[in-house]
Amino acid sequence: MWLFLVFVTLVFGVLAGLYAWTVFQKLAASQIKHERVAELSDIIHKGAMAFLKKEYTWLAPFVCVVAVLLAVSLGVGQAFAFILGAACSATAGWIGMFVATQANGRTTDAASDNSNGSAAGNALEAAFSGGSIVGMVVVGLGLIGLAIAYLFLNDVASLTAFGMGASSIALFARVGGGIYTKAADVGADLVGKVEAGIPEDDPRNPAVIADNVGDNVGDIAGMGADLFESYVNSILAAMAIGAVYSFTKDGAQLGLWGIGYPLFLSAWGIFSSIIGCMMISRKAPGSDMVIKIARGIMPSVVKRIDEGDAAFALRVGTFVAGGLMIAGTLVLSLLFFFSNAFNVFLAVTSGVLAGILIGIMTEIYTSGDYRFVQGVAKTSETGAATVILSGISLGMMSTGIPVILICISTLISYYLAGMFGVAVAAVGMLSITGISLSVDAYGPIADNAGGIAEMSELPSDVRKITDHLDAIGNTTAAMGKGLAIGSAALTALALFVAYSQAAKIDKIDIMNPYVIVGLLIGGMLPFIFCSLSIDAVSKAAYSMIEEVRRQFREITGIMEGTGKPEYERCVEISTHAALTQMVVPGVMAIVVPVLVGFLLGKEALGGLLGGAIVTGVMMALFMSNSGGAWDNAKKYIEEGHFNGKGSPNHAAAVIGDTVGDPFKDTAGPSLNILIKLMTVVALVLAPLF
Repeated sequence: MWLFLVFVTLVFGVLAGLYAWTVFQKLAASQIKHERVAELSDIIHKGAMAFLKKEYTWLAPFVCVVAVLLAVSLGVGQAFAFILGAACSATAGWIGMFVATQANGRTTDAASDNSNGSAAGNALEAAFSGGSIVGMVVVGLGLIGLAIAYLFLNDVASLTAFGMGASSIALFARVGGGIYTKAADVGADLVGKVEAGIPEDDPRNPAVIADNVGDNVGDIAGMGADLFESYVNSILAAMAIGAVYSFTKDGAQLGLWGIGYPLFLSAWGIFSSIIGCMMISRKAPGSDMVIKIARGIMPSVVKRIDEGDAAFALRVGTFVAGGLMIAGTLVLSLLFFFSNAFNVFLAVTSGVLAGILIGIMTEIYTSGDYRFVQGVAKTSETGAATVILSGISLGMMSTGIPVILICISTLISYYLAGMFGVAVAAVGMLSITGISLSVDAYGPIADNAGGIAEMSELPSDVRKITDHLDAIGNTTAAMGKGLAIGSAALTALALFVAYSQAAKIDKIDIMNPYVIVGLLIGGMLPFIFCSLSIDAVSKAAYSMIEEVRRQFREITGIMEGTGKPEYERCVEISTHAALTQMVVPGVMAIVVPVLVGFLLGKEALGGLLGGAIVTGVMMALFMSNSGGAWDNAKKYIEEGHFNGKGSPNHAAAVIGDTVGDPFKDTAGPSLNILIKLMTVVALVLAPLF
């Protein structure tokens, strides 16, 4: 039976990989016609890959040291799983970066190609093709890695080290990538837009190349590694609980049925995501057949997708995947659990629906189409201070409904199927990660495409198309972050239960002073973590701003376009800051739980995990939504509202956006990895406490 589970998991992982490879072949076959676009795309590609190579060189010794410690303390099996998880996470980031930097120039080129009457549709096709490769590679590697680890270890307890390896790399990638991209972005915006009064992505701005490289470093490699660890840890948590859970009064454990169910859910999620992607991308293998069927059922929907309505297309693809996922979940539940099938099915469905609703609420709070962001934009009439205050207020308020949705999903899934229900609800939330990440990754590709269009001095119509895609990408990215944070809460809770089982803790008494100390330390850690990461961006941005000012001051003819900026100096500043400043926050996430476990005991460690989950989820929602609102408030003004570009209102909104940059792209999204990494570290090391 367990070999059959491995086989099915491996087959669907390979299917995702084959899909990604086929789309990449078609994407790579399209040549970039504009010479300047091709040149800039190549520069960004080389800069991004060079950073990633340096980052992985820094992380390799860390992985080796932790693997040796695991081998000595827990056995070779855990060390093998840890290395495999780290390797798969790093590979997902590398492939994602490679593909995105190949797709950006092709998206710019497509946005200028109106040969078939729809340049917007061509640009959406190119950007989403790149995004879908990233999404499918992440889920494919996740299932392939789990299958290989399970094949060699045949032990779920040892398998959790795979999640620890994935989380470790993801945290460093998210923090390092976030520092890199936001240092460049803040420097480019404050000096270029506000002080020099030049447009975004103007080639005269020395930080512009570092900014475009950073979009890939943070929002592709970092995000890919982030969702990779979210995906595999949700599966591992459900497997760990499912292995020992019982629905029966006589206490008969689910065993292989409980282990196999989350694996099969994830496998079906890959199939559902592929069908959803086919609704959007014509480069996808088999998409002609899917579109032909869809055209017969809903011709008006397909017509809007063909015309390049990006927001509509992305939403339709996601809903199609979600609908297929729910239908497949019902069938799988009936096959696996018989009399308890509907309870488990409804538990998973509660997670899927909570994830969708959290995404919708995130869109409402962060999209310029709604009154919240428009209200933040309006406060620009009284200066930057009120923009910042209104954004902070909005972010705090935005935690309410998502947290209530998480609570409702937790209670429903627990009532229906106990802690196994909570665990599979998290798997349900992330089951269509393939298309969710595809939609996320398309955004940074569109953003890069717009930068390349500006630097290549292409017609304004091209930049208008890429800006529209980028604005939608900002909203989809915010929705993706909301989904990742919501799933992190459920996954961390499931991992926490698995830890309590492994550590043989029946209950945690909050009247115990050791537990109270653990709670306080855990509640404090997300604040210290955010402080370190935001301070790193601040220091790096300071150096970047001084460098950009120096070049404007000292390089003759730079503002007239006759002098060439020293782009490489800005790239060096971002690279150095990212690599040196990511170490302390990343190491802290591993060292603190170990110290608390050994010095204060396993109950205190349980308290630490509980405190970190509560404050970490709140802080992550607050920071991600505040940052998204500030960003789109700036874009709303740039569209012509409240006096438009170049006005004092715009300058105030740009300042708000620069405050929001490390909120939404460095500290905020890293927090959901932090809480899961600390929990999975506790789970792996539980036998030692």
